[in-house]
Amino acid sequence: MERILVTGGAGFIGSHLCKRLLEDGNEVICLDNFFTGSLDNIKQLHEYKTFKLVTHDITESFSADIDRIYNLACPASPPHYQYNAIKTIKTSVLGIINMLELADRCKARILQASTSEVYGDPIVHPQKESYWGNVNPIGIRSCYDEGKRCAETLMMDYHRQNSTDIRIVRIFNTYGPNMLPNDGRVVSNFIIQALKNEDITIYGNGSQTRSFCYIDDLIDGLVRMMNSDCIGPVNLGNPSERTILNLAELIIKLTGSKSKIIHMPLPADDPVKRQPDITTAESVLNWKPKVGIEEGLMKTIQYFKELL
Repeated sequence: MERILVTGGAGFIGSHLCKRLLEDGNEVICLDNFFTGSLDNIKQLHEYKTFKLVTHDITESFSADIDRIYNLACPASPPHYQYNAIKTIKTSVLGIINMLELADRCKARILQASTSEVYGDPIVHPQKESYWGNVNPIGIRSCYDEGKRCAETLMMDYHRQNSTDIRIVRIFNTYGPNMLPNDGRVVSNFIIQALKNEDITIYGNGSQTRSFCYIDDLIDGLVRMMNSDCIGPVNLGNPSERTILNLAELIIKLTGSKSKIIHMPLPADDPVKRQPDITTAESVLNWKPKVGIEEGLMKTIQYFKELL
């Protein structure tokens, strides 16, 4: 048994990770300030005697005796991270400093949940870990994009200067149960609109592409990365690329919805393409996604049906 800290543990990804770590026989401390986290996501985890919930904001220092840290704390959807841009970048920068200091004190291994957004609006396709990105440092998305880039810098500097035991993953679009219905992500938006037979809103003409990974596959990748000897960064995502218009049409089909598709202006700095090159994950972690898009969407649709 290891004592593992999961920051952002009541969030979409964090709650699934806490459950996996508990099932694997670990003691888990779930840390969350509940800006986007939800008690509903973790209510079943209280059945485990080795689960502990702590309400805390990682922009403030935190002390505990732990073996490993998964740092997932940060709002990840544009409406949430743009709501308080200064708070968002503080969460990424001050938060990772506090977690790295904790890792150093405890001699713990720390995994940073970075993001495909570090690649910005990429001019290299698909995106490899060696690509430095094309990011607007002063745009409306910069609080998230640049905050995550700075967090990667801090991870590497603590590793080089203090020999901190680090792991960095870059997470691409992920979906599944426990997503917030109002989080502004494309999968949850489309499913909610389709289930309510409302117009499905596409920003732009829908030709922009994304690659969608089901949550179970991502969690397996995170655990494999933490247990590996590779410090990263490593892309984790599903390389199956599709247009936003195709995704909307597929969700209408799977839900049997009467929704119509409408188009709205494209937001500033919205990436045109997004597809991970997962060659490193396949070779180093022996990892690749297993859940197909229709299977994953049906599970997610069922979750939202019950939620509504």
